[in-house]
Amino acid sequence: MGSSSSSYAPKTVYLDVDGKVQRVIFSRHCSPCDIKELLCSSSNIARHTAILLIDSEGALISIDPTMPANTPNNLYKVMPHSTNQGGEKEDMFQNVLSQMAEQFSRAFRINELKTEVTNRMAMLEKKVELEGLKVVEIEKCKNDLKKLRDEMTSRGGVRGNCNCKYNFTDDGKKLSPRRDVPNYPKYTLSQETIEALKKPTFDVWHWEHNEMLSCLEYMYHDLGLVKEFNMNPITLKRWLLAIQENYRDNPFHNFRHCFCVSQMMYGMIHLCNLKERLTMTDMCILVTAAVCHDLDHPGYNNTYQINARTELAVRYNDISPLENHHCAVAFQIISMPECNIFANIEPDSFKQLRQAIITLILATDMARHGEILDSFKQKVDNFDFSNEEHVKCLKMVLIKCCDISNEVRPTEVAEPWVDCLLEEYFMQSDREKSEGLPVAPFMDREKVTKPTAQIGFIKFVLIPMFETVMKLFPQIEEIMVQPLRDSRDHYEELKQIDDALSEVQKKKTESMSLGGKKK
Repeated sequence: MGSSSSSYAPKTVYLDVDGKVQRVIFSRHCSPCDIKELLCSSSNIARHTAILLIDSEGALISIDPTMPANTPNNLYKVMPHSTNQGGEKEDMFQNVLSQMAEQFSRAFRINELKTEVTNRMAMLEKKVELEGLKVVEIEKCKNDLKKLRDEMTSRGGVRGNCNCKYNFTDDGKKLSPRRDVPNYPKYTLSQETIEALKKPTFDVWHWEHNEMLSCLEYMYHDLGLVKEFNMNPITLKRWLLAIQENYRDNPFHNFRHCFCVSQMMYGMIHLCNLKERLTMTDMCILVTAAVCHDLDHPGYNNTYQINARTELAVRYNDISPLENHHCAVAFQIISMPECNIFANIEPDSFKQLRQAIITLILATDMARHGEILDSFKQKVDNFDFSNEEHVKCLKMVLIKCCDISNEVRPTEVAEPWVDCLLEEYFMQSDREKSEGLPVAPFMDREKVTKPTAQIGFIKFVLIPMFETVMKLFPQIEEIMVQPLRDSRDHYEELKQIDDALSEVQKKKTESMSLGGKKK
């Protein structure tokens, strides 16, 4: 038993570590590697370092469990063994890494993937190069087409010279405001102006463009549209600027006309209490359609577009070319993020708004006047505000009323518009004569006068339409219908005066002619 117990007793050796005695105890069952690690640790030498164990006389001691024990008076010293073994281990380690890298490469097909990625990159670069060449070719084709069209125009083949800001060669072009919002002056409207803005008697001639923009902005806020549709107020300003800058400086169809129609719509909303009868979506459709209804009008009507075979007439197949163009420009502007006042509504809601606005703008084509008014007459006696078709028809009639409502205004406000309209008519008829196109008598400067231009229009278009609307909204009779009757009487009196003067002039000419014969 005693000998068995002594065979398992731990062994103790004593080391000289930096002049101090360090005792190391290990089991006789430890492996030489374990003992070496223990000696390294005790001597502050890195593990796995090759070491030598030397006694006090310089003799090498075998490092294993059978090594002879020593005493504190006969210390062993641990010395690092400097051989090229470390270099060999490093070479072996690098060799193992290379083998692992090769195995990974085989396992994950790294070289094949690298080659594939390189090939794909080369293909993409080639494709980009080819696409670039295609763009150049497309631009060249566009230029060639433009030259061909200009050449055909100069030869009198196709009249395409009623240019619009948006045409076949610049489908991708979208016009944004030339002025930034900080340069958009903020006008504080007086209470007097706010009240006047709600009435058909509002004088649209006393306002500069920036003031009209502020009035339009106020309308959107006052009707609750900004809040209801979560419009960004700065975006609303940018949108209005873009709208203003996409109306041309025509004698009649210009931004002031846009404001005039929009203000009349705003006035009718208040006068007819439409906020209580229609939805907020309907309010937004009515006002936005009024603002956009004549965008980029070239100053020449649909008859000219069709007869002259302009780009607009070709594009829209002779079907309301101008009104279709106004719609297209309106939504090209709204498609710009900085001008999208409907950016914060759901896609389905936007789709509904867009379709309704287009419907109203297309309704302003006077070629459809009889069709739309007849449809409304069939509904007005039993009008149902909960019926979508009834409300849709009403909105179409309302924008028509506002579009041609100048004669509802006081004479001093309305009459300058007649001069502007005749100026635009005469520009068109002069052009039609020069191009050998048919000329409408009511646009011919040699045949029309201000009274003859207005009497028929007021009697047979304006009064019947407003009187039909009056059946649904009796409150408009005094404020809107009666002024139309007064205007009709005014122009009939002027015509009588003109006729009398013409008769006097005719007799004077005949008298002079007879006097010449007697001589």
